[in-house]
Amino acid sequence: MQNSDRPTIKNEAESTWIPRAEQSAPRWRQIGLWSVKLLLAATFIAAGSANLYGLPMLVQNFEQIGLGQWFRYFTGTLELIGAAALLVPAVASLGALLLAAIMVGATLTHLFVLPGSPVPAIVLFALSVMVAWAHRDQNAALASKILVDRD
Repeated sequence: MQNSDRPTIKNEAESTWIPRAEQSAPRWRQIGLWSVKLLLAATFIAAGSANLYGLPMLVQNFEQIGLGQWFRYFTGTLELIGAAALLVPAVASLGALLLAAIMVGATLTHLFVLPGSPVPAIVLFALSVMVAWAHRDQNAALASKILVDRD
């Protein structure tokens, strides 16, 4: 007996747009996941835009890191790409993994190079991992396509 409240996946093409976990999850969990995605997207849009705009504090931070200002532009661009990807269900897992990787770098930078607390980066990392975990079916499908479908 099938529950009529839960949408079903009719074919594999549909599953690429809406992850199975999101389709069968209770409504409160879907709302919670989208709330976290929106919070992360807003945060990274603000951070990425600030990097690209060149706020003096960020220019100074990236100068102190020692990789040059090109790295500030690179980081800002990746943050904007990750934020946009979070809002597209087909690539939300990739966006979350990208943002988690950026936050690993930010945490290490705050621990070893820059003064200040790494706690904000750790919290954003945890939220990004939570979104990636919610889309783990999508990650597994992508990994199998990359690793298994090689000719």
